[in-house]
Amino acid sequence: MNATQRKTVKSNQTSAPLEVKAAAAAKPPAPTAEATARRAYELFLARGGEHGHDAEDWLRAEAELSGP
Repeated sequence: MNATQRKTVKSNQTSAPLEVKAAAAAKPPAPTAEATARRAYELFLARGGEHGHDAEDWLRAEAELSGP
C-alpha cells in the first residue's frame, strides 16, 4: 500500500474531561497488602492480642492507610 492508498480512520471515542483526569491523578495509590497487614497486626497488638477481630483490624488498617 502506498501513501495515496492509505485511509484515515477516526475514532468515535472521546477522552475524559480534564477534571476527571485530574481527580484520578490526585488520588493516592491503594495501600499494599503488606502495609495493610503490618498495620492490622499493630492494631491486634494494641488490643492486647485478642483474637477474633482480624477482619475488623484489616478494614480499619485499609481505611487508615487510604487517607481521608
